[in-house]
Amino acid sequence: MNPHFLTRLASMPKAGRRVAVLSAVAAVSLLAVSVVPLRSQDADPVIAKVDGAEIRQSDLALAEEDLGQNAPPMSPEAKRDYLVAYISDIMLVAKAAESKQVADQKDFKSRLAFTRNKLLMESLLQAEGKAAVNDASMRQVYDDAVKQMSGEEEVRARHILVTTEDEAKAILADLKKGGDFEALAKEKSKDPGAAAQGGDLGYFTKEQMVPEFAEVAFKLDKGALSDPVKSQFGWHVIKVEDKRSKPAPAFEAVKEQVATYVTRKAQAEFVTKLREGAKIERLDKPAEEKK
Repeated sequence: MNPHFLTRLASMPKAGRRVAVLSAVAAVSLLAVSVVPLRSQDADPVIAKVDGAEIRQSDLALAEEDLGQNAPPMSPEAKRDYLVAYISDIMLVAKAAESKQVADQKDFKSRLAFTRNKLLMESLLQAEGKAAVNDASMRQVYDDAVKQMSGEEEVRARHILVTTEDEAKAILADLKKGGDFEALAKEKSKDPGAAAQGGDLGYFTKEQMVPEFAEVAFKLDKGALSDPVKSQFGWHVIKVEDKRSKPAPAFEAVKEQVATYVTRKAQAEFVTKLREGAKIERLDKPAEEKK
């Protein structure tokens, strides 16, 4: 399996295909208006006409999807006007291009063939991904992930961060005399985020903290204080509040992410299977590099 496939699939840009795709769609629409009457008038109403060619509600949906984040923020009514104008311009320019026989140019034909193949790919991969997503497949992925998580330890700790070792030693002495950790953290800690919470860092795994801090925190017993600990941020005094095995998130809380994983896994496997069954030849490399 190509390890970069999912990344490319997830980040596949739309901008590069916008004009080509919508121009192609508009051109086809202008040439094939007569074959569209099967669509329900009520389900897909005509919104506007450009020199007699129809713009339907479904065309607006395609244009909105194509524009994506490039569409400026506006009210629903203004957006509708914007999309109608956008499609109208595309249709008018596409019609002008037809009159200039742009469609007969070699570069256009190459781009159109590439865009057609890309749209076919996206449509089929979308269908393959959708077919793979069901409760059983998602539960299997979730259960496997939970098994891998089981036994991973988490610590909940507080800390007070200061600049020097002497400051840390003085704070530790105050704590051993009965000083209030939360109050001292709010007063003296240089970690503004945690200081506001009385030094509370919440629950964390070993990998989430810098090594010097994590090594000490995970060795301390519940309720214990550490000696001053130096890290790249300064000097810490640590107090362990609790230890536990990391709980698995509820299925419903991660259902969307699991569905995305199942979808992309199915798509990647489908492409890999096609690639394995195909004969792909590289003609731009010496024979020894092809091996």
